[in-house]
Amino acid sequence: MTAAAAITLSPALGSEGGVSSVPPEILRQVKRIELRTRGLVNSHFAGEYHSVFKGQGMEFAEVREYQPGDEVRTIDWNVSARMRRLFVKRYVEERELTVLLLVDCSGSARFGTAERDKRALSAELAAVLALTATRNNDRVGLVLFSDGIEHVVPPRKGRKHALRLVRDVLAWPAHQRTTDLAGALDHAARLLSHHAVVFVISDWVAPDPERALRRLRQRHDVVGVVLDDPGERELPSMGVARLVDPETGTYLEVDTSDGAVRRAYAEAQRSERAERTSRFRRLAIDEVRVRTEAGYVDALMRFFATRETRARRRARR
Repeated sequence: MTAAAAITLSPALGSEGGVSSVPPEILRQVKRIELRTRGLVNSHFAGEYHSVFKGQGMEFAEVREYQPGDEVRTIDWNVSARMRRLFVKRYVEERELTVLLLVDCSGSARFGTAERDKRALSAELAAVLALTATRNNDRVGLVLFSDGIEHVVPPRKGRKHALRLVRDVLAWPAHQRTTDLAGALDHAARLLSHHAVVFVISDWVAPDPERALRRLRQRHDVVGVVLDDPGERELPSMGVARLVDPETGTYLEVDTSDGAVRRAYAEAQRSERAERTSRFRRLAIDEVRVRTEAGYVDALMRFFATRETRARRRARR
């Protein structure tokens, strides 16, 4: 249960559910985000992204006769048995990837006690990831979800398309909605016909989505981006407070000066974080925890460094 200040955005919607006209302030926000993230994309993320993702997807090219020095593990034993001499499979790196941004726009996305709320942080993350993928000539798509699928933009290429995704994250109407994370994950699985990289950007405050995560993870590279605000990590001592759940509208009065209440709240938060991290580890999903007060740069750089280290270890083995 968290307190949240309401943010009212009311763009006109087109016949297909897209944003057909956008307030000038939203367009100015998109421009500011592009300017802030452009240097980071060029100097940091584009190269890291390429080394982590572009070398992972390999597609079959041909079978050719074995030559001294070829890896034994590339031998095609079925073809070799038929031809009575050794043949190996040759693969080439997939030059284009599909990236899908699955962004939570439920009621809790409007919460924030730091410099930015979760919605603004989601938009900046979407900008960095979309522009980085675009810089590497990849396709990027967007799914906005709450208690249902709110908005879908099919994967495409190009800077203008990437900025359109950022605009949609910022401009989509903010409603009081709960979070059906499992439903969004299942929708992504149906939407994607080929292997993709799926960034799930949410605070992950939702019923356990493990089964849906497992299904999506079977075919796709899933990255869990967890949005975290200091106002949710601990309950400040400020006497009797009236808190409102931004997703259900439920009110609750709590005596925050009671040490036992604050300790119970902190323990519940720790338990929730531990369970989420354990779930990600069970499913071999990377967790990127991004704090609203700290920003995303260090968190993403740690993520890329971890992925690169893991890839090197696999290559050595």
